[in-house]
Amino acid sequence: MSNNCELCIVNCELQARPAVLLVEDNEKLNMANSRVLKLSGFDVYTALSLEEARAQLAVTEPDVILLDVMLPDGDGFEFCDSIRSETNAHIIFLTAKVLHEDVLRGLRAGGDDYITKPFHPEELVARVAAAMRRRNMDKTTTGTITKGSLSLDIIAAQAYINGINLRLTPKEFALLLLLVQNEGVTMSAEHIFKSVWGQPLNNDKNALQTAISKLRAKIEQTGYDIVSYRSKGYKFSTK
Repeated sequence: MSNNCELCIVNCELQARPAVLLVEDNEKLNMANSRVLKLSGFDVYTALSLEEARAQLAVTEPDVILLDVMLPDGDGFEFCDSIRSETNAHIIFLTAKVLHEDVLRGLRAGGDDYITKPFHPEELVARVAAAMRRRNMDKTTTGTITKGSLSLDIIAAQAYINGINLRLTPKEFALLLLLVQNEGVTMSAEHIFKSVWGQPLNNDKNALQTAISKLRAKIEQTGYDIVSYRSKGYKFSTK
């Protein structure tokens, strides 16, 4: 195959890739993350403020919106809530806010996922790729995520199996929601603990391992499992 033909194929593949709107007010981070996403084959539109984000949304239809929470002209959570009825894009928050309450606030505002700052560029690319795989996830307007016999009511923060309430604690629900929202993505124990417990893991691995063990037992009849990978982390996937 000639070089020209190979170049044509690559260009066609890139044109078919998803579009990402990156809303980040730190110009250096915006440029760096935009470059990483472009090199990974995504079409990237950028905005340094909510005003610029609104202007981009007026002329583009992104598949994924990467949305910083603390922006110079407003709050990312409120912006998400205001545009949720206008776009079906998968919205991923970029935030240093890792408390359980902040996570639920973002999800209740219409967000689909979040990445805790600071993050590695490879994680950013993996999350965007995972978002595209989850685009057809069964999610109703009431904020329910359904995976087989397992359903999660985001508004009520409750999980059910065949309609039976699992009666999860707030942290158990936040942990399960994080894993389900990132189905197929292996997340480190440090990232999971910081996201759910709001603090560094340090040497407190027992708390996470115990919570994972309890969740695995509670969802074992659903056909899904929380797989553990030594030194790598955990992943929610089918058995």
